[in-house]
Amino acid sequence: MKPPVGPTTGTPAVSVCLDVLKKRADFVRASNARRHATPGIHLQARKRRAGEAEGIRTGFTCSKKVGNAVARNRAKRRLREVARVVLPQLGREGWDYVLVGRKDTTATLPFEQLLADMRRAIRKVHG
Repeated sequence: MKPPVGPTTGTPAVSVCLDVLKKRADFVRASNARRHATPGIHLQARKRRAGEAEGIRTGFTCSKKVGNAVARNRAKRRLREVARVVLPQLGREGWDYVLVGRKDTTATLPFEQLLADMRRAIRKVHG
């Protein structure tokens, strides 16, 4: 079985592996830093200090306001795919990004709209 093909590069989707935030402290630090909200995504970003982990790290979260477990998991799957497509292009080394799902929109917006929202949010955070 061949791995799925990415939408823009033609490379296997599994070839772009992002480091994922797992500890609550990392999420809290990102929530106290820069942020930008769009209709489909709420982005929180922080520049790590010297001596911390290298590379681009991402975290994904959806509260119970998004819906039941099925709805939250669907929203997080979409957020992971958006991060996989956009962060290698626009993300910066040494930054943590947390993507927060929005109620009723993250799971239902057209995927192209989510991509545009993510690109706009990253430009605002770094601008």
